[in-house]
Amino acid sequence: MPYMMVHHNVKDYDTWKIAFDEHSETRKAAGSKGGHLFRGDDNPNEVIAVLEFEDLNKAREFASSDNLREAMQKAGVEGPPTIVFMNAVDRPSA
Repeated sequence: MPYMMVHHNVKDYDTWKIAFDEHSETRKAAGSKGGHLFRGDDNPNEVIAVLEFEDLNKAREFASSDNLREAMQKAGVEGPPTIVFMNAVDRPSA
């Protein structure tokens, strides 16, 4: 299964989260099947989103879209995000 990991810092997590939730239909239309959000323990405005996609090419298109760039800007993302595309290969038991 393909995944897209986005790592960035935001001005304010609560503001970012509202914008992230408002963008859910756009993510779904791009093939996102949901995922997980993580916050830094030492910095609660450090955010990592790991999103599962139905197709890696759709994930890449979504990541490079003007729509995502504008949504991140509106959400208060600081600096360029780090985006990594991955394929799940194993699920360790521990």
